[in-house]
Amino acid sequence: MSTISIHPSVDRGVAKGDPNFQGGTLRCHCAQDPVTVSIRGNVAHNHACGCTKCWKPAGAMFSVVAVVPKENLSVTANGHKLKVVDASAAIQRHACAGCGVHLYGRIENPGHPFYGLDFVHVELSKDKGWSAPEFAAFVSSVIEAGAARPDQMGVVRARLRELSLEPYDCLSPVLMDAIATHAAKAKGVLRA
Repeated sequence: MSTISIHPSVDRGVAKGDPNFQGGTLRCHCAQDPVTVSIRGNVAHNHACGCTKCWKPAGAMFSVVAVVPKENLSVTANGHKLKVVDASAAIQRHACAGCGVHLYGRIENPGHPFYGLDFVHVELSKDKGWSAPEFAAFVSSVIEAGAARPDQMGVVRARLRELSLEPYDCLSPVLMDAIATHAAKAKGVLRA
């Protein structure tokens, strides 16, 4: 295995999820009065993300993030500690004011292709069975984030492939098709 560290949850291999997993609880890193978020059901489109906006644990090159229908997410403790990181961003990332951990990101714009989905980091859960990461998105962004130099990107992409996380410099083809379908329907080019 390569010495490139992608993220602590995948560096030793990607653990398979349980297709019957019913959900669990996410917790921020605060030792006292942690923010907790309950997720009903499993997540979808779990992936490593190299963008500069997603929360990453200390030392991680990528975040690991997935989506869940927003009606399946509820803040169950200490929600008063949550603050939106960047109100101008498409994804309203709700972070704990105490420890800085992002508990969930919500898209509030009903015109956005991913409206109705919340972005979550299942590494914040002790529950086992979450869907496994499937791909890597926004891989080139790790250069912009200062996590890798341009001359390291061949090794970074090779490590992602070694972990069976196909690297993309956008989203996976399935998600890019979903965005294009949404845009085509909005323009009237494609009917439902």
